[in-house]
Amino acid sequence: MILGTLKDSARYEALHPDFKEVFDYIKQHDLLHTELGRIELRGDDIFINNIDPTTSLASDQPLEVHETYLDVHVLLEGRERIGWLPASECRKARGTFDHEKDFILYDDTPTSYVDLLPGQFAIVYPEDAHAPMIGQGEKIRKLIIKIRVK
Repeated sequence: MILGTLKDSARYEALHPDFKEVFDYIKQHDLLHTELGRIELRGDDIFINNIDPTTSLASDQPLEVHETYLDVHVLLEGRERIGWLPASECRKARGTFDHEKDFILYDDTPTSYVDLLPGQFAIVYPEDAHAPMIGQGEKIRKLIIKIRVK
């Protein structure tokens, strides 16, 4: 997992060929006041889910792992905690991997937690099991950018 701020996102652009396009788009658009839903940048290769979920207690939020996409979680409003555990250490699967939806859920306990504030982001790769949207039941506004792993 990589943590950063949108203000300093240029430092991370060398880590993936699509990061510059994604961060430029986010910084050039007022996505907090944009309609909720999917924003396609490049079809199924790069898209943004603009959502306003309600946070859940850490004990109620499973870890998720992806294979096809990496995620960039960008908080727009509120406060969000994200739990982390190496995917290789996950043992308590809730089922089998759903290839169509690109995820599997685990009931393992994260070993680390980070708190995001507006303007901050977390990049999670397929090797990062992550439990997003942790909190005390408050509404947040966030972006989940899905970038196809090359």
